[in-house]
Amino acid sequence: MTRGLAAMRDTGFRWFFLSRAITMIAGSMSSIALAFAVLGIDNAPESLAIVLTVFTLSNVVFLIFGGVVADRLPRALVIQSCYVIDILSIGTTAALLFSGTATIPLLAALSAVNGAASAFVMPAMQGIIPQLTTPEHLQQANAMLSFVRSATTIGGPIIAGALVASAGPAWVMVIQAGAWIVAIVLLALVKLPAPDPSRSSFFRDLRTGWHEFWSRTWMWSICLAFMVMNAFHIGAWGVAGPFIAKNDPRLGITGWGWVLSAEGAGILLMTLVMMWLPLRRPLRWGMLAVSALAIPLAVMGLYPQALIVAIAAFVAGAGVEVFNTGWNVTEMEQIPGDKLSRVASYDMLASFVAMPLGTLAFGWLIGHVDVSSLLIGSAIVYAAIALGTMLVPSVWRMGRIEGALTS
Repeated sequence: MTRGLAAMRDTGFRWFFLSRAITMIAGSMSSIALAFAVLGIDNAPESLAIVLTVFTLSNVVFLIFGGVVADRLPRALVIQSCYVIDILSIGTTAALLFSGTATIPLLAALSAVNGAASAFVMPAMQGIIPQLTTPEHLQQANAMLSFVRSATTIGGPIIAGALVASAGPAWVMVIQAGAWIVAIVLLALVKLPAPDPSRSSFFRDLRTGWHEFWSRTWMWSICLAFMVMNAFHIGAWGVAGPFIAKNDPRLGITGWGWVLSAEGAGILLMTLVMMWLPLRRPLRWGMLAVSALAIPLAVMGLYPQALIVAIAAFVAGAGVEVFNTGWNVTEMEQIPGDKLSRVASYDMLASFVAMPLGTLAFGWLIGHVDVSSLLIGSAIVYAAIALGTMLVPSVWRMGRIEGALTS
C-alpha cells in the first residue's frame, strides 16, 4: 500500500474512517437543509441567526464537559451514544417539517440538542484517532480525514441544494438520520480497550485537563492566537466578504461562490500533499502556512476582482490544511492519550468562543468604517499574530516524536 494510504493498514482506523466519511457527507448536506427549513418557516435572517447561534452556544457550554466524558468512557461508545441523540433530534425535526408543525423555537431547541451532542463527539473524535493507528501513520490518517471533509465541503452543498429543491429539506434530514445509523454500526466494529476507571471526581479530571493544556506553552500560545485570529477571520471573511460580493460588481455573488470553491480546492489539494509529504516541524510550518489567510483578506480590501481573490483563496486554503494537519498530529503525539480529549476540548473552546463576537463586531464596523481599510487592517493583524507565534521557542522547535517519520 502506498505511503499516502498507509493508515488504512490499521483495521480499526478503516472502520472509523468509513464511519466518519459517511457522517461528514451527510452532515454537509443537513446544514444546508436546516437553513432552508428555517427560512421556509420564517424568511428572515434573524430567525436563521437564532437557530445557528443556539447551536454554537450549546456547543461551547458543553465542550469541556464533553472532553472529560470522552476520557473517562470508551470513546467509540461516547460517539455512538451522541449519534443516537442526534438521530432522535434529527428525526423529530423531519417529522415536524413533514407535518407542517415546525416553528422557529422548536427548531432552535432541537439545534441546541445537536450542539450539545456535538460537544461530546468532537473531543472523542480527536482522542480516538491515535488509538486506531500508529505514530508513523498519524499524519496520513489526519490528511485522509481532511480530504473527505474538504471534498464534502465542495460537493455536499451542491447535492443538498438539488435534494432540497426537488424533495424538500425534511428528506435530507431523513438521509442524515439513516447515515448516522450506518455510522453507529460501523463504529461497533472498532475494537479498543476500555479506559482505566477514573479514581478522581469529574471536576478534578476537568482541572487535570486544564493543567495539561496550560502547562504547554506551544499549546496555549497558539490557542490564544487563534481566539483572536478566528474572530477576525469569521468577521472579515464571513461577514465582510459576502457584503462586498453583494455590493461590488468586480466580485459579485457568483464570483464569491467561485472564491469559496477555490478555497475548498486548495484545502483538498493540500490534503493529498500531506498524505505523502512529512512535516518535520509541524507547528513552525503550520503557523507560517496559515498566515496565508491574510492574503485574500488584503486582496479583497485592495482590489476585489473575483479571479484574483479566488487565486488568493486557493493559496489560503492550502495553508489552512498544512496547519490543520500539523496541529492535529502535534496534539495527538504530545498529549497523553488518556487526557487527550480533555485537552482538545479546551483547544476547541478557545477556537470557538470569540467567533460570535467577531461576527457581531464586524457587522457593526462595516456600517461605520471604510470596508477596504477594515479588511486591509484585519489582514495585517491576522498575519502579525500568526507569524508572531513562531517567536515562541516551543512553537519554532516542535518536531515529531521519535520513529514517527519512518514509513
